[in-house]
Amino acid sequence: MDENAQASLKNLLQQWADKRQQALLEQVMLAWSEAIPRLAPDDTLMASILAALPAPEPAPEPPPPPPPTDGNLGAGLDLLEDAHTQGEVLKHLLDATQRFVERSALFVLKQGIATAFAHRGFDGESPKAGSPVVPPPDLEDLLGGRARLVAGPGPAYQALLAPLSRFQAPDILILPLRLRKKIVALLLVDSGLLPAIEHPSHVRALALCAEARLSYLAGVKEEERSAPVESHPSTLTQRIPDAIAEPQGAALDPRVRMNAERSARVLVGDIELYFPAKVTQGQQDGSLYPVLKDELDRSRASFVERYGLDLENQHRIFYQTVVQQLCAGDPSRLGPAPWGAH
Repeated sequence: MDENAQASLKNLLQQWADKRQQALLEQVMLAWSEAIPRLAPDDTLMASILAALPAPEPAPEPPPPPPPTDGNLGAGLDLLEDAHTQGEVLKHLLDATQRFVERSALFVLKQGIATAFAHRGFDGESPKAGSPVVPPPDLEDLLGGRARLVAGPGPAYQALLAPLSRFQAPDILILPLRLRKKIVALLLVDSGLLPAIEHPSHVRALALCAEARLSYLAGVKEEERSAPVESHPSTLTQRIPDAIAEPQGAALDPRVRMNAERSARVLVGDIELYFPAKVTQGQQDGSLYPVLKDELDRSRASFVERYGLDLENQHRIFYQTVVQQLCAGDPSRLGPAPWGAH
């Protein structure tokens, strides 16, 4: 058979095979389409599947809503209103701001130098209370009344943070506390590990309330100094943790005692406010008088000048106030004061 005949035969066979393959494919597709409906699961199969599945876990309960910030602000304002000395105002201000910020610190100003007074949130990093800070230019603007506050990290924040921590937060506020138009303290708050302070307006409201309380207590102090000893005392009196015990001897007029005790608390409270580093050192050493000799003698002299040496020698009002406020009620922690226990 020649080549042309072979090619013609091969072509004929190929056409026949293609037709048969196409016909077979059509039959398969028809059979598949007819069988598809029979593959749908019936009720028996679905019931078996559901029975084999594990029981669904209960949905997690939603987290409790955060506490309302207005309530926290009100509690902080109440705390400041309960302060009865200037030192208590500053400490209560730190306690109140802890409801809204991660870290906070107060610095007392004296002769243009800021000194660390107390702090919250820095305890794990060994802050150095009492460390003096020379204000940088941006802090001088705040102290000079050319700025209302300092917001955001900068030289002022770095200077105040230096005695407290090496970690800088991304968001900060520095607010002044004024007394008769003079800045007497600085409040530093920052966001810690958070990206921002969540309620800066609440912190400012607390600082303004602290200013008002400082001014009120200063006014009470001036009234006490100008009023005669026998005058009727104000009903808004300062308090101390425990009442001063009445010593043996002649009874003291209750009105005179009330005025004298309040004056002693103010004098001792000023020592806490303006010399926090010395107070801390004396308390740690267990002997306050050697560290605070000049301050204690000067305050006692002011008390004696107004109320008389005989009153103090007989009733020990100034001495007992020092023991209660600075020595936690333990006379041995005062040390060898010449006017101490005898």
